[in-house]
Amino acid sequence: MDTDILIIGAGIFGLSRAYHLAQRFSNASKGTNTNKDACKVTILDRAPSPPLPPAASTDINKIVRADYSSPLYMALAHEAMDAWAGGNPLFQDADVYHQTGWVVMDEKGSDLAARIRANFGNSNREDVSVDLSEDDVRTSWNGLLSQAELSDYGSFYANPSAGWADAARAVELMAAEAMKRGSVRYEVGEVERIILTPERNAVQGMQTKDGRVYTARKVLLATGAWTSLLMTGLEDELGLEDDDRVENQITAAGLSYEVVANLTAAGEVLPPTKDGICKFTNARSFKNTIVTSTGHRISVPSENQSEIPPKLAQETITSIRERLPQVLEARKSADDIRLCWDAISPDQNPLITRHPDPRLSNLYLAVGGSFHCWKFLPTIGRYVVNVLEGRSNGEERDRAWRWKAVVGGTQRRTKTGKRNELTTSRLAVFHVLTHVLSIPLLSALSNKELELVLLGTSFYEAVQT
Repeated sequence: MDTDILIIGAGIFGLSRAYHLAQRFSNASKGTNTNKDACKVTILDRAPSPPLPPAASTDINKIVRADYSSPLYMALAHEAMDAWAGGNPLFQDADVYHQTGWVVMDEKGSDLAARIRANFGNSNREDVSVDLSEDDVRTSWNGLLSQAELSDYGSFYANPSAGWADAARAVELMAAEAMKRGSVRYEVGEVERIILTPERNAVQGMQTKDGRVYTARKVLLATGAWTSLLMTGLEDELGLEDDDRVENQITAAGLSYEVVANLTAAGEVLPPTKDGICKFTNARSFKNTIVTSTGHRISVPSENQSEIPPKLAQETITSIRERLPQVLEARKSADDIRLCWDAISPDQNPLITRHPDPRLSNLYLAVGGSFHCWKFLPTIGRYVVNVLEGRSNGEERDRAWRWKAVVGGTQRRTKTGKRNELTTSRLAVFHVLTHVLSIPLLSALSNKELELVLLGTSFYEAVQT
């Protein structure tokens, strides 16, 4: 089966890229009766329809916020938030995005929140964040956080511009729209190996486990946490040293999240979904390291994502009880728990680039969401398309998303010594949970009913090796 562009993986990077490519092909063919918009892109994924249940894109909800200490990601987030809020007609009337606001609580001695808010002030957007005191946090929202353990935290602010999106539904919408354009075909299959050309100077395509072969002029791996597992056979075939392998660029990492269903408390705590589900995320990330048949150590997703280490599950429950003890007053545990896997990089920038090996010059990667890139679903594909077509995304983005130099298994990178939300080793308040609530806002922040995403800084912990 032959195609111009073969995308492996129907997560945010793969689908967003297919969507933007489909738009480009469709626009180019308007007003003609030619076959220019015939199928040019094939998406190959294990799921009968996206999103794949074990993938990071499959979720009850995802946070959409611009609170970054990096000006680059703040600008990218603002761009995506404009699309979520109606700039992209696909989401305008779909009821998948909810601008609810959130509360950020930072640890004592940390300047992270101050740096984030300084970026708001220096951006071209209005800074709508508002200072809160500890007393404000405890007494606002009908005293929802009155019992929370806040002794470790020294600064608090609310940002009404943040929100959340119905993750699985948004992915479904983007997939359907991309395929409706006619230039994108969706195929179901699990890739077993990457095939080189007979001359071994380019990628010819992919072979699935049932023996089908897909060939393409260009191949994009948007395979997330499964990237190293897929690449290791090809790296063995080419004799790549450890420093030149993709595992040194991105690695599979897992988080756990727990679901508490049907929560109500005298109108103060309302469920965020129509099914009455609230989600808590434990942001402690971890690896699942194996040794390949050729002796290389790589991290891979666990086969059963419903099997959670008891210590990790208990840690999450303990954290919920410390932050919102009333949530679990009538129950001992959550109703459901699962692992979520993503690929993370050492600096937690995604890898959006062509493979540097000249024998793989038609192989591209868009991986390494690092548990913070889902919010870019409406827009990130435009940048991936630029890489595919050999165009620059600007010096700063190109530098952040390129293949990094590795020496002795360690990426060369500048050490600033400052705590960063993409690499922090300890999270701020609600540092192991995500909770979405709908409650009346009783403080001076607003006089209207406002839904709040209560997360703390939602800054994910670096992988502990």
